[in-house]
Amino acid sequence: MESIDLNLMRVLDAVLDTGSVTAAAERLHLSVPATSHALARLRDALGDPLLVRAGRRMVPTPRAVEMREPLSQWLAQGRLLLARDRSQALSTLRRCFVVRAPEGMAISFGASLVQSLREILPLATLRFVTETTTEDTALRDGTLDLDIGHFVPREPEVHTLHLMQQRPMALVRAGHPLTEHKVTAKRLCEHLHVDVQRRPGAPSPLDDALAAQQQKRPVVLTVPQAQVAALVAGRSDLVATLNERIARAMAPVMNLQVLSLAFAVGTEPLVMAWHPRHHADPAHTALRQSLLKLLALAWPGASPSPRASRRG
Repeated sequence: MESIDLNLMRVLDAVLDTGSVTAAAERLHLSVPATSHALARLRDALGDPLLVRAGRRMVPTPRAVEMREPLSQWLAQGRLLLARDRSQALSTLRRCFVVRAPEGMAISFGASLVQSLREILPLATLRFVTETTTEDTALRDGTLDLDIGHFVPREPEVHTLHLMQQRPMALVRAGHPLTEHKVTAKRLCEHLHVDVQRRPGAPSPLDDALAAQQQKRPVVLTVPQAQVAALVAGRSDLVATLNERIARAMAPVMNLQVLSLAFAVGTEPLVMAWHPRHHADPAHTALRQSLLKLLALAWPGASPSPRASRRG
């Protein structure tokens, strides 16, 4: 095999990551013909087509799949090597971090997080988007910097960190009939419910537990945010089921009652995910560490998993 220009490795990483020559060219700030030419050189040098067309999509060959993760790690290590002693560079870096998270996260930690982050990156800004926005591949395509919520990442290469386990609780107005006795599965399902929209494919431990007892919640209203569900519950006979931390935080403010469920329900992990291209990036590392410090202060009993994991 002939000697390969190492700059071609960046092209290969971008093409494999995006599955598109055009998207790779945009990411690398190259022209499409230049990116196509680089890919052709790689194909000749490696003796493998690397990507082949499947309908309207390009799919990687087995050789490309085999190379993908080692190549990504190698480039990340290279960026880390070049980024050493970059404290001066961080002080002048302008960057807007986009974080998808439950709306309660922005309310509880938004101001503190941007303040903590700007101690390291004085010119950084932060933008939270709701869990109902952007695509499932947003980490891969660069639309998101950080993804937080109750979900299983569909992008197999992403890094994930389990922040904590959360248990669902019923939230009702004061004097609601559900407060009169224990909240069994049957009693819970005798009342109409307001639900919070979940991400496509996200599991629901509560509904799974109810199904195991041949019960199902009659959901008559679905809203995009937990705060909206709590407001609806406070002004009607509808039952909202939220995770315990959000429920207990909202109850005193909205004159609501939090009810424990008198049947076995699995906990739901709160996950933080990011793409491997950012794993060794000092600015992104500062974002993750700043958030973890705030979570440790606010939730002392919830210790994140000690290591980041990758699926696939």
